[in-house]
Amino acid sequence: MAGTRFQFFSTFSRQFSSLGNAHSAQSSKLSIGDIRQKRLDIFNQELKRQQSLISRLEKIEVNYQGFNDETVTLIMNKGVSTPYNCAQHISELLTKKSVVAEINGEVWDMHRPIPSDCTLKLLHMKPEDPQQAALVNKTFWRSCSFLLGAVVENSFQDDVSVTLHSFPPANVRSGSFVHDVHLNLDSWAPSQNDFRQIAASFQKFVRNGFIFQRLDIDSSLALKMFEDNIFKTEQIPHIATKSNSGRSVTVYRIGDHIDISRGPMIASSSLVGRCSIAAIHKLDSGFYRFQGVALPSDIYVNHFAFGILESRARNMNPARTPELNAKA
Repeated sequence: MAGTRFQFFSTFSRQFSSLGNAHSAQSSKLSIGDIRQKRLDIFNQELKRQQSLISRLEKIEVNYQGFNDETVTLIMNKGVSTPYNCAQHISELLTKKSVVAEINGEVWDMHRPIPSDCTLKLLHMKPEDPQQAALVNKTFWRSCSFLLGAVVENSFQDDVSVTLHSFPPANVRSGSFVHDVHLNLDSWAPSQNDFRQIAASFQKFVRNGFIFQRLDIDSSLALKMFEDNIFKTEQIPHIATKSNSGRSVTVYRIGDHIDISRGPMIASSSLVGRCSIAAIHKLDSGFYRFQGVALPSDIYVNHFAFGILESRARNMNPARTPELNAKA
């Protein structure tokens, strides 16, 4: 994706490069592509290390509970097999439609290994149960925010400082998914062409069908992974204290992008269908709130109806705005 950065941002990068500060000077040492590659290397090394801790395969019993009282008992590999692997043993349709899983009632990523005997449910985008529908909708919205960050981070020229801050908890009723980003473009007013270009890049990215890959890592490793992002290094100790161990941070990888989130995420980016970048609101202290709206790939509406969704998504999302504690 590094080769697809939008050239129309180069004007802004030249205009505002003189506004660079200590933060942009720090970030300019490495390009976004270099930073992403460094994070990928750390991620892959840690994944390989954790996988090597499984000295021998143990079997577990997974009791799948499907629709119309369908039940299937599967013998899978402890700490290796995932809900997606279980779906592969049941039907091809389940592998395509399943968005997220439930393991013993806990929402679970489709590509996250199963640790013990369990009861498994696989949820799609149109569950009849209201509680399941709420879980699926939040998972979809959260994943779209993550994807938006992946696209925005790679959309500007290297001399524009782009630092992802965070995205608020998924709230479908707000009308938009969000990612808050710090830029050294204090007076940037994006054009309609900018919106179309970012949306086109978003669509191109999701059509790659990347899976969301989850990894729990020690906070010290997380600090090393995100040492180029002053906001993440500030957030990581606080995030770690809320984990069961008091030292763990959950990161997700999709394509060449890695970020922090408690998850869960949808199984694959291919589950995202029609989308639009509806608004970019300038906040305080160099922050911009990127807002989008999207539909699942198997849900279709006409142009008029989607226009209503876009109009609603343009309103400033009421989620809490980021605070600039670290000096950018």
